[in-house]
Amino acid sequence: MQPRSAYVHVPFCRHRCGYCDFTLVAGRDDLIDRYFAALARELERVPRASESRADRACLPFDTLYLGGGTPSHLGPDGLRRLFGILHERLRPAANAEVTVEANPLDITSAFVTAARDCGVTRVSLGGQSLDAATLRALDRDHAPEDVRGATARLLDAGLVVSLDLMTAAPGQSLAGVEADLAAAIALGVQHVSVYCLTWEKGTAFESARLRGTLQPAEESIERAMFEAAIDRLEAAGYEHYEVSNFARPGFRCRHNEAYWDCRPWEAFGPGAARFDGRTRITNHRSTTTWMTKVLAGDDFTGDVDRMTDEQAARERIVVGLRRRDGLDRDPFRAASGFDLDSLVGPAIARWVVAGLASDDGRHVWLTRPGLLVSDALWADVLG
Repeated sequence: MQPRSAYVHVPFCRHRCGYCDFTLVAGRDDLIDRYFAALARELERVPRASESRADRACLPFDTLYLGGGTPSHLGPDGLRRLFGILHERLRPAANAEVTVEANPLDITSAFVTAARDCGVTRVSLGGQSLDAATLRALDRDHAPEDVRGATARLLDAGLVVSLDLMTAAPGQSLAGVEADLAAAIALGVQHVSVYCLTWEKGTAFESARLRGTLQPAEESIERAMFEAAIDRLEAAGYEHYEVSNFARPGFRCRHNEAYWDCRPWEAFGPGAARFDGRTRITNHRSTTTWMTKVLAGDDFTGDVDRMTDEQAARERIVVGLRRRDGLDRDPFRAASGFDLDSLVGPAIARWVVAGLASDDGRHVWLTRPGLLVSDALWADVLG
């Protein structure tokens, strides 16, 4: 299948938060020009619109997602420059969803104007919390009023806003999470993503945990926070359509749904991973190494994950069951070539008995208790 989605990784940040293990460079704006040159070079594998033929046509794209890092750190002029490079090869289709991740501090009126001029339709705002103490605990560089101001400017401009919230932050209480949820609902955003803090190896937070100066939240508190998110957001009219994602009707993230449907996608930039339906190719994670190799014409591949047909089918089960819609047996067989029950029938039966899943004979989906422990179920699927 021809990719209809594209991801572009922009690795620049003002500073690295203590919990972050993403591919990025902080305080290295001197590398931005070189990044643009390398990105333009990598994009050369995609033919220009004027070069496209029936057998090579790669345009248009239905979704385009700029992640990071912090793409908004480029500022209004940098954003225009970035889209100037991208539109040589990745011009989106009519009614395409075009998302840019952003730090609330970057959302000035000039940035909003530039985003609209570039065709951006959706901004994923890294708010994380609307409580000053929680933001400090998360090592964020913005304040609650910055989140409110950024959201208002984006919504006033007619852009869709997806707000990221984090739970289980150091010192965060259940009441604090409930207050964040109420504040997010009051903002009127169309989409909310709720993530539990993870303690990634190599991060400052993980080092502090090992020293005993930071402590993870208890599992029971984490679970209560997640259930509060489901209850509060669903009561406010948001659809809980994937484990971590909630949307007003009509505002699901189409780009992420392409991932969860296991459709092919293109990807560009350091650490970016593209997928053709069976093989996932990830670019070198080091920003400087990626730039050096791309500009020298060398191989800039980091990792290659080639799946067999059965492995791809099993991955489809995992991403399908992370969604509240679950899996229908007939479409799964048509897409994967495998019968769902021949792969994981006994596991599904165990989950149903344990109250972790429901199965009406055609459709399988995780119950709320199943969603709460979903990560522990995937060993039954992946083997």
